[in-house]
Amino acid sequence: MAAGLRSTARSREAHQAARRLMPGGVNSPVRAFHAVGGEPLTLESGFEARVRDVDGNDYIDYVGSWGPLILGHAHPEVVEAVTRALRLGSSFGAPTLAETALARRLVEALPSLERVRLVNSGTEAAMSALRLARAATGRDLVVKCAGGYHGHADGLLVRAGSGATTLGTPDSPGVPAAYASCTLVARYNDLDDLDGLFRAYPGRIAAFILEPVAGNMGVVPPVRGYLEGVRELTRGAGALLVFDEVMTGFRVAWGGAQVLYGVAPDLTCLGKVIGGGLPVGAYGGRADLMARVAPEGPVYQAGTLSGNPLAVAAGLATLEVLSRPGAYERLGLLSERLSEGLRGVFLEAGVPSYHTRVGSMLCTFFTPGPVADYDGATASDAALYAAWFRAMLEEGVYLAPSQYEAAFVSLAHRESDIDATVEAAARALARCVSSS
Repeated sequence: MAAGLRSTARSREAHQAARRLMPGGVNSPVRAFHAVGGEPLTLESGFEARVRDVDGNDYIDYVGSWGPLILGHAHPEVVEAVTRALRLGSSFGAPTLAETALARRLVEALPSLERVRLVNSGTEAAMSALRLARAATGRDLVVKCAGGYHGHADGLLVRAGSGATTLGTPDSPGVPAAYASCTLVARYNDLDDLDGLFRAYPGRIAAFILEPVAGNMGVVPPVRGYLEGVRELTRGAGALLVFDEVMTGFRVAWGGAQVLYGVAPDLTCLGKVIGGGLPVGAYGGRADLMARVAPEGPVYQAGTLSGNPLAVAAGLATLEVLSRPGAYERLGLLSERLSEGLRGVFLEAGVPSYHTRVGSMLCTFFTPGPVADYDGATASDAALYAAWFRAMLEEGVYLAPSQYEAAFVSLAHRESDIDATVEAAARALARCVSSS
């Protein structure tokens, strides 16, 4: 990969055309590159660990569709499974054998999951899990972590409060303050803060929802004892513990973070990897809780495309490959090679950085750290990250266009890809430092 500016004229033209038709020219905000400057690439294809833009430029990809593509792009077994399913029909709005097979896979892999309901997205999964938690407990309030993202449902779009007992305030216009006030905000990795909320609102909190490994403020692992303490506090308060494993489920380990750390939640939200790159989500947990979901119980939730046969086929094929011996070991080795390589590059360049990794999720924070919560993550030099991001694009490496997102390694990455990425990072960082 030779350094130098690449022609992206067609991407620019495509983006300008898209802006006339879609807000910001995108269908999800972070894709617009606002956090890193410049105009987004318009991609036309992906194969194994690489993507290609409409100008014909190739990039080693660490976005991986924001996590689902743990096997890489266009994995032959996933393509074959989806093609086979499509020939039989794209959607039925009726039960199929394949959706039962996927449900069985999930229940077998996650010990806390006794029954499950398939939906279309992580947003739907989190929204539905919290509705169920409120119904089961007869309480209205929920707790989330500052910097935690659980989809764009109204009640979860709140910013952090100024203290342990501060009620949530809307983070987006269009969210009623009364609705947002039902969400409390705690600091991630801070048991005392969570305990303070339970003490301030006794008998009123239905659930605590969190990413067991925070992946929407970079990658922030739980400190020792945090998840176990959360489990104890929620149980003692009569509240449900909801793990949002949309990102970590089958990404950090077979079965997800709850298996990796040995902590069982009451309800779990899943997505991304279980759809193999197609739109899917799921929520599930204890059988007594899931029995409250319609049509067995009164908690209503429905979806025309839930359990879509194409998404289910892609998910089943992906999980089949991941279940084979050595899959997670290889992912771990590749990810460690990248994380340690980047750490060495920043150390040699004398650029303050803090590197985190859990499984095949990793992040380089442009701060000396440590990073244990949202405040620590936002102490990063986002402007320097943006400059490095653009320099890495010139080097042919596609990272997340935000300091506060994870990088994802796939089974399609090779050692040569990792080594080329580390070498590119050194060149890119050197240019950033020399121009600052």
